[in-house]
Amino acid sequence: MPRKKSVEKPLPENPLFEQAKTRIIGVERQRQGIGTLSEKTVHAILKLYYAPDTDMHEIPIENYVADIYTGEEIIEIQTGQFNRMREKLKAFLPRYPVTLVYPIPRQKWLIWIDEESGELSEPRKSPLKGNAYMAFRELYKIKMFLKDENLHLKLVLLDMEEYRLLNGWSRDKKKGSCRYDRIPSGLAEEISIDNPKDYMRFIPYELEEFTSEQFAKAAHIRRPLAQTVLNILTHVECVERIGKQGNNILYRTKDW
Repeated sequence: MPRKKSVEKPLPENPLFEQAKTRIIGVERQRQGIGTLSEKTVHAILKLYYAPDTDMHEIPIENYVADIYTGEEIIEIQTGQFNRMREKLKAFLPRYPVTLVYPIPRQKWLIWIDEESGELSEPRKSPLKGNAYMAFRELYKIKMFLKDENLHLKLVLLDMEEYRLLNGWSRDKKKGSCRYDRIPSGLAEEISIDNPKDYMRFIPYELEEFTSEQFAKAAHIRRPLAQTVLNILTHVECVERIGKQGNNILYRTKDW
């Protein structure tokens, strides 16, 4: 899954996503200000995107409340802290197909909020760009469920504005600041993982036998993240450990 530098393309049109955005953000909410709903914006928009019919939202099932129940499957929108999903998954998976949706910021524009005046700074494009590998830090927390045939994953790469409060400990109040809300501006890509074989897409095609350092270089990610990715890829049997190269574990892609 190598990535080459290229000119950034405009996001594909997605009318359903735009409709969900309009319903949540809307003119009235823009007047009231950011973060006026009890539910954070990314979560709320994605819930409407995957289930425009609100009768499917917040359905009590097995002593828990599912974000979405379509009558056939459960859809959970989880923006982080997958460890909190373990008990829900334990209850849901033996009985229902579950799709776990994880939004990932692809491109962010940072906007700072002055707590005293309410003034917003001009948007500043973050130099950091997100990618699907970032999901593996969260997937590690539910590793024990990843081979369950009822579990499906959807990684959603979003461009978004991130609003942060100027309440940090540094002189400019930015370091240690709190995130207030994130407002999606567009949906860049949806990646579905429905079975262990789908994880093969995360292995750069040029790799056959490799170390975590070589994997990190080919995937354009840092080595600690590469080690977490390889831990998961080994667990779902897309790669196998075949020995050592010096002090490093040597991996090999498995055939399907």
